[in-house]
Amino acid sequence: MGRVQGKVALITGAARGQGRAHALRLAEEGADIIAVDLAGQIGAVPYELAGPADLALTTKLVEEIGGRIVRAEADVRDQAALDAAVQTGVEQFGPIGIVVANAGVGQAGIRLRHLSEEPWRTTIDVNVTGVWHTVKAAAPSMIEAGAGGSIIITSSSTAIKARTNVGAYVASKHALTGLMRTMALELAPHRIRVNTVNPTSVPTPMLLTDRMFRLFRPDLDQPQIDDVVDGFRSLNALPVPWVETSDISNAVLWLASDEARCVTGAVLPVDAGSVLL
Repeated sequence: MGRVQGKVALITGAARGQGRAHALRLAEEGADIIAVDLAGQIGAVPYELAGPADLALTTKLVEEIGGRIVRAEADVRDQAALDAAVQTGVEQFGPIGIVVANAGVGQAGIRLRHLSEEPWRTTIDVNVTGVWHTVKAAAPSMIEAGAGGSIIITSSSTAIKARTNVGAYVASKHALTGLMRTMALELAPHRIRVNTVNPTSVPTPMLLTDRMFRLFRPDLDQPQIDDVVDGFRSLNALPVPWVETSDISNAVLWLASDEARCVTGAVLPVDAGSVLL
């Protein structure tokens, strides 16, 4: 316990899924949490996003384990809104030491040549520009504090191995590798480390949707989770359909902690061996 004691962690996409899991895991280990989420819908995203109630539940769960948390509704595509959310958190808890740039969206399963402009732009704007905005919002506090820090970007196994029908998502995750490596070089003089964590499938509301099920079972009118488990399992070398949010949160915690104090510019697969296939 206490592996990130006394540190302040900014987490985007914190209302549910991986973001909520990261907030809870870091809080368990002593971090104060600045939880940011859009808590609303984006028209081009083909599934239901988290809402205010989800963000409130993340807050409640962190507080129930004794953690301190401040939440803010902000769109990572909006630099001014994100800056304001970060400033509120810094005023309450002090300078940021950990950033988990986790906010991201998926896309409908469709070939790139058939993809329309709006979902392409939305995917790139949230998944890439949103990460850039997040680091821009947090870095001044980290640099000014002079205590170093850790930035962890939620990427994907698709940043290492491409897949068909999700080309905008794949492109966005590949872009994050270049963004991360450049940030790692630019922030290294300030002892701020930057890395990506790259999961295979994770059973969150972003994944367990009809759009994903239909990618595996287009032959069924209404495929359910039991119909696609074998399909998900086929993506991984280990005989599991996916990794759990706790698996990713443990990797995030390690990268955030002083145990990884010399790790920067790394792409860390937590992927059940999916990139080996």
